[in-house]
Amino acid sequence: MKRFICSFVFVLIGVFAVDRIGGLAMWWVNQHTHDVSGPKIKYLVNDVHEDVVLMGTSRCNLHYVPSIISDTLGMSVYNGGIDASNNIYAHYIMLNHILARHKPKVICLEVMTSDFVKGTAPFRTVTFFAPYFGLNNRADSVFMEAGKYWQYQVSHLYRYNAKAASNIAGLAVNRHAGGDNGYIPHHKPSHFPNNLGEEKAPNKIDRKKLEYVQRYINLCHQNNIKLIFMVSPKYSIIDAHHYDVLKNIALQNNIPFLDYHTTGLYLDHPEYFKDESHLWDKGARLYSSVFAGDLKRILQSPN
Repeated sequence: MKRFICSFVFVLIGVFAVDRIGGLAMWWVNQHTHDVSGPKIKYLVNDVHEDVVLMGTSRCNLHYVPSIISDTLGMSVYNGGIDASNNIYAHYIMLNHILARHKPKVICLEVMTSDFVKGTAPFRTVTFFAPYFGLNNRADSVFMEAGKYWQYQVSHLYRYNAKAASNIAGLAVNRHAGGDNGYIPHHKPSHFPNNLGEEKAPNKIDRKKLEYVQRYINLCHQNNIKLIFMVSPKYSIIDAHHYDVLKNIALQNNIPFLDYHTTGLYLDHPEYFKDESHLWDKGARLYSSVFAGDLKRILQSPN
């Protein structure tokens, strides 16, 4: 029995040591990778200082060219869009990390129906931010909501599970080459979308997501940050009331809402899109000019 107990303790110590050493090794990888999201998250947590920060998922990452927007506004701009970050839970985590060290003058959040519609595995992509677990209590509260808090508390190595392969591959391949202050251009696709998509009206509202949308808004207001919601172009047709849930929240909180999807911007130009949901670099540059002009008018408005 004594031998069994000693062996068991020895195994526990070994597992603990492997976990902590592995966690340190993966932290180094995470801090030195050049994959798509790792360097951007690192910058937003540690170094972001720009006047205007754009936030959202891949549609933000691919659609907003900071140099074009900056030239129009006369303000520094950073594209903080994180590919596949999916919904408001990820954006709320990222906002709290940004505010821990920097208060932008303006935050522009690219919103989607996934920010308020019920779906499977709504917390799936919050794991992208797990390497920074323990640095910010408000951000960590989302991991508690997701049921991941104690797993990340116990295992340091497990925090890197979601992006381990991508982070390691990013040591060899630089995915940020030719970038523009967070914007990574997508080159001309081999073919353009040739059939207009048709999206169904959203249903099954997720009240917990809407609670986090309001928390996001409240944090911006508390820090005197001008918040703008926007929806960039998509190559699809939708009902005029598609985004009403978010538009109503914006209206209640006096937040400008720039909707280029419902109005059908660029539906007559499929050659600007790489797929139904994303513009490629040519479309992104044209759209950034339109967006920058509208944003400038909002920021110059006395209201």
